Amino acid sequence: MAESCRIVREVITSPLAAGKPPREWTTPSARAVTDPRIQALEAALASHPPFRAPPDAASSRAAVALLLRVAGGGLELLLIRRAEREGDPWSGHMALPGGRHQAGDADMRATAARETLEEVAIDVAGGGRLLGELDELAPRSARIPSIVVSPFVFHVPSGAQAHPNHEVQEAVWVAVDELLHPGAATEYLHELAEGSTLAFPAFDARGYVVWGMTHRILTGFLELYAQAVTP
Repeated sequence: MAESCRIVREVITSPLAAGKPPREWTTPSARAVTDPRIQALEAALASHPPFRAPPDAASSRAAVALLLRVAGGGLELLLIRRAEREGDPWSGHMALPGGRHQAGDADMRATAARETLEEVAIDVAGGGRLLGELDELAPRSARIPSIVVSPFVFHVPSGAQAHPNHEVQEAVWVAVDELLHPGAATEYLHELAEGSTLAFPAFDARGYVVWGMTHRILTGFLELYAQAVTP
């Protein structure tokens, strides 16, 4: 009960919950970054301006959050498994917290922060640090609705815990080093309605298969991370 009350207070006092764009994206608890990997990643993101899709590239836009926390001497990334829902092209997929832009969002990073708060109850606007933005991307398949996704990278406190809402089936923290290991590379066989099968590159994250747009986002992130933290 105490944990539930704490989450409610965070939601009420969050600038996003109050309908206000956050004026600052770091707090004293998250501002003093001492982990050299986080420092190196933040510098790398600052030196690589993200690719941005043309304004008319899609009929809708969305944003996702890559949440990083320091745990057990390593860095962990939060992945979610979306709840299964009829008509949802990403039903049951492994993904990152996020969703579609809404009219009340100040910008795309506000979308990422709002959706993260709603889906996993982690308040990146009030208790996290925005490290930077990755390249925007869109689905490669015409079978998927036209949409442009903006990925943002956040550092959150080491004690951050995910509390999924009804849109999320599971939430799991995965070590970044595990995703970087060559053994994590695999493929996903996707069966089409007409009976044919397509193979897609994927990650095996502790038994969870990550493919599609999330795999593309993570691939770009991991490449940048590896370059940043390798001596």
